[in-house]
Amino acid sequence: MNQQHHEGAFSKYQIFVIAILSILQFTIVLDFMVISPLSAILLEELSITTSQFGLVVSAYAFSAGASGLLASGFADKFDRKQLLLFFYTGFILGTLFCGLAQGYLFLLIARIVTGLFGGVMSSISYAIITDLFALQKRGRVMGFVQMAFAASQILGIPVGLYIANQWNWHAPFLLIVGISLVVGVLIVLYLKPISEHLGLQTKQNPFRHMSNIFKNPRYMKGFAATTLLATGGFMLMPFGAAFSVNNLGISLEELPLVYMITGVFSIFMGPIAGKLSDRIGKYKVFWVGSLIATIVILIYCHLGITSFAVVILLNVIMFMGITARMVSSQALLTAIPEAKDRGAFMSINSSVMQVSGGIASWVAGLIVVQAADGKLENYGALGFVVTGTIFATIALMYMVNKMVFHDSQVVLDSKQEREPDLVEV
Repeated sequence: MNQQHHEGAFSKYQIFVIAILSILQFTIVLDFMVISPLSAILLEELSITTSQFGLVVSAYAFSAGASGLLASGFADKFDRKQLLLFFYTGFILGTLFCGLAQGYLFLLIARIVTGLFGGVMSSISYAIITDLFALQKRGRVMGFVQMAFAASQILGIPVGLYIANQWNWHAPFLLIVGISLVVGVLIVLYLKPISEHLGLQTKQNPFRHMSNIFKNPRYMKGFAATTLLATGGFMLMPFGAAFSVNNLGISLEELPLVYMITGVFSIFMGPIAGKLSDRIGKYKVFWVGSLIATIVILIYCHLGITSFAVVILLNVIMFMGITARMVSSQALLTAIPEAKDRGAFMSINSSVMQVSGGIASWVAGLIVVQAADGKLENYGALGFVVTGTIFATIALMYMVNKMVFHDSQVVLDSKQEREPDLVEV
């Protein structure tokens, strides 16, 4: 019993790695989240149109997707610590330029730069997690990292608005720069080099390396699963606030509280989902979380005027399901790539998620229309589409889980053949 507890516990260094990667992810996501609540201020301050502001937001996503593809061929050629520092430095500079921007064009270029560097950070972080943590522990690690997304959801809107109102719209970006600099220094001082994968590399052209990733049927299953995961998530996101206000009757004053309460529960749900993933199985947690999310989505998307308490309750339950499926699926997907391909796989996987999310948001815009009274129509139909993608993802993740389990059994059998004296029943 004590031996099992010891094997399941994290070392002090592993705790540091989890903490530093979680805070790093927090700064990345906060940078992306903070731009939305600044829309009203930026439209007036920079004298720009809504379409121009939309370009500022989408420029980050598209440049992030492009950088993931470009970096994939080189991602396994360098020490992961050095790669992390290089891209994080670029992200900090891009965010600093956002904080110093005085005009629309400068801000647009700054967002592109930030996306080019920030878009690769998650993939590098996941590669580091895969290198340093056994599959049996990755659920818990992903659960803690997922807390960063929930925390940024809580802080992104209210803190961004508060700081901008107290000083100006540049201040939130400069705050992120300050936090990121501290994180960068800690990485330089305390994160150890991560270079074991370099011994597995061949003298292969980076672009050939990238093309070989796409030719691998095993990896394509992972990319297909990521596509469906992103599609289901990003379809509801763009119109969530508008649906809450115009269809459910939530006031603009109550809306931040909805996000805040939901985010608090998501913070706690991340580690719980991670621990359950490691204990009872990642795929089992995934399909249970998917089922919970599906039931609530079908109810939620067909609601009319609803009380504030019921909206909060449904949002909390829905995001508990979404958090469970995201934590467990990310942990399971990390088991797909071979050690020599982890960086490239994670980079491409990140790009696939960015691009799929962008396409999903666009498709959602084609389905949902706004009536003359402001209400969103066809939101129920959107719920059915999202439900369909969730069930398709459950089927595809079953194949991924079966593939990972088979590979794990093969490795175990080969170890037993080489070391028969260690096997006791």
